[in-house]
Amino acid sequence: MRGTVIHAPRDIRFESLDDPKILHPTDAIIRTAVTCVCGSDLWPYRGAEPIGEPHPMGHEYVGFVEEIGSEVTSVRPGQFVVGSFATSDNTCANCENGFQSNCLHREFMSTCQADYVRIPNAQGTLVATDEVPGEEVWPGLLAVSDVMGTGWWAADAAEVKPGSTVVVVGDGAVGLCAVIAAKEMGAERIIAMSRHEPRQQLAREFGATDVVTERGDEGVARIRDLTGGIGADSVLECVGTPQAMQQALHSARPGGNVGFVGVPHDVAVDGQELFFSHVGLRGGPAPVRRYLPDLIDRVLDGRIEPGKVFDLTLPLDQVAEGYRAMDERRAIKSLLKP
Repeated sequence: MRGTVIHAPRDIRFESLDDPKILHPTDAIIRTAVTCVCGSDLWPYRGAEPIGEPHPMGHEYVGFVEEIGSEVTSVRPGQFVVGSFATSDNTCANCENGFQSNCLHREFMSTCQADYVRIPNAQGTLVATDEVPGEEVWPGLLAVSDVMGTGWWAADAAEVKPGSTVVVVGDGAVGLCAVIAAKEMGAERIIAMSRHEPRQQLAREFGATDVVTERGDEGVARIRDLTGGIGADSVLECVGTPQAMQQALHSARPGGNVGFVGVPHDVAVDGQELFFSHVGLRGGPAPVRRYLPDLIDRVLDGRIEPGKVFDLTLPLDQVAEGYRAMDERRAIKSLLKP
């Protein structure tokens, strides 16, 4: 088969790789329908994370089941399935508590920008649709496997409630999907922080009521102006940089909550400052599997359209251009078709 391999910063290659095989009775093999480049893939691409030896890339996927291990009974060959970037048995204590992304048998997916993918823990990870959905909804279902599920987790972790005021820090795919989540959870006011007009337009389409272009202290001051000097009930941090985290914490009202889902890079939180702020802080890898059945239904019913975050579609063999376009902010998110 063919798949994406990163060799060094900004060195993405599409190469011949060994076909994946069933290694454990809990595995499945899927044929990729569509996959994509994630914003978090840009951290090693930009050299912000060590690469080490050349290795495959990609953790978002939907596809068709080709083969299953002997212990997999929840899906069968031929079915269209959606999974999560973090696999889970869906039976351990952490899974039963709703934190499948901290499953005791968790494996993070990392080979999905390819023609075929091995899915560990397939029994608990994959969710099949009742029938093969039309290709027009494949992008939305692909978004559910990570960015939509992660945006939903940001809103859930920040305890978004009907009638509340929400701030979304970050206008990438996760931040835009977090706007969808806040809207679906009943937020009355959703303030998107964005400097990029196309992303602002999409945020408004998804439900944002206000847009703030300022960042840092100026951005916090603007949020205070918009909220009567108090701050927002819920803030969704979808970036992972020190500035974004500080902006999120300072934008929340006393007693408010911050959900942080951007993978932290050099982020440090001052304990005394957090203590006296009365702000709640929760985050981590999104428990996408918890939300999959509901989010799949919302996409198939047309209630949400997170697939709109894919504003560039390329053949999988042009994956390097997909990385370049996102790195240069010419695209929000690159969809890749085998």
